[in-house]
Amino acid sequence: MAKVKVTLAKSLIGKKPDHIATVKALGLKKIGSVVEHEATPQIRGMIEKVKYMVKIEEV
Repeated sequence: MAKVKVTLAKSLIGKKPDHIATVKALGLKKIGSVVEHEATPQIRGMIEKVKYMVKIEEV
């Protein structure tokens, strides 16, 4: 299965609580932090919800 590399690009300050929770559930903590996940529908949905705050790369 394909993997996705997700990088937090924007601050969590002032964002909706459910968006903050989604970013933390993805494993991102600070701006610039990077995680890799399998590209499952659940992960894709989480990324779609907060796509304005993250950068996505196919690996």
